Amino acid sequence: MATGRTHRPATRSRGIPEATVARLPLYLRALTALSERSVPTVSSEELAAAAGVNSAKLRKDFSYLGSYGTRGVGYDVEYLVYQISRELGLTQDWPVVIVGIGNLGAALANYGGFASRGFRVAALIDADPAMAGKPVAGIPVQHSDDLEKIIQDNGVSIGVIATPAGAAQAVCDRLVAAGVTSILNFAPTVLSVPDGVDVRKVDLSIELQILAFHEQRKAGEEAANADGALPPAAARSDSADQGPEGDMPAVMPA
Repeated sequence: MATGRTHRPATRSRGIPEATVARLPLYLRALTALSERSVPTVSSEELAAAAGVNSAKLRKDFSYLGSYGTRGVGYDVEYLVYQISRELGLTQDWPVVIVGIGNLGAALANYGGFASRGFRVAALIDADPAMAGKPVAGIPVQHSDDLEKIIQDNGVSIGVIATPAGAAQAVCDRLVAAGVTSILNFAPTVLSVPDGVDVRKVDLSIELQILAFHEQRKAGEEAANADGALPPAAARSDSADQGPEGDMPAVMPA
């Protein structure tokens, strides 16, 4: 079984920090929307707002790309689209395999965003013999017995795991052994991979639990306000006339 950490060190080529790499797709999405509206240039403030980051962070991120914009003009939208796409490796075709063609795997196979962003679904793989040959999104499902041959024949370096949790590690091990070096994991489990293999985990239940935490906190705050809790300004006003112990005025009246 493959062992080791689940992520590589926090830097990429040319010394770009991992946090910056994670924000590049946000910039690219915002820039692509501007390009589709034929917007020629954009200021750092406008682009930062569209990407959901602050403008200082955006300018710092772009400095790693060697792109500084033009004072009074801003950034050239089309050039930035090309520059970020090149940095992310999206100027070439990336064949991808999806393993586990249940409801989630089938939904991923039908997702049109892969092709438009440089990713080609080269194969769909499932362990159920009854699935073999059935077309999903126009692609016939292949049996997992042929996984290694499929990887090699299609030159695949990116694998998507959408299997149940119990099968995910074994699938991961086979993908890595066959030459896959990047994995997008939708299975609700932590994968162990050797050095040199990147894993990105997508867990929808965790994201929902985080949202539930914030909803619970907001509900608690609303309940406290409904119970007649003093607003902060009023509380400060009342306490301003209290002594250190709250039992006598801090300053005696004249």
